Amino acid sequence: MKKIKITQVRSAVDRPARQKKSLEALGLRKMHQTVEHEATPQILGIVDAIKHLVSVEEE
Repeated sequence: MKKIKITQVRSAVDRPARQKKSLEALGLRKMHQTVEHEATPQILGIVDAIKHLVSVEEE
């Protein structure tokens, strides 16, 4: 599978709990933190739900 790098670029402050939990599920805890995941449909769905808070790079 392809890998993707996900970086948090916007704050989770004043966001709905669902969006905060999505960030936690991806392993993002701080601003500008980057995590690497495989591009599964589940991960891509989470990223799509919070695309305004993160940036995504494909490898």
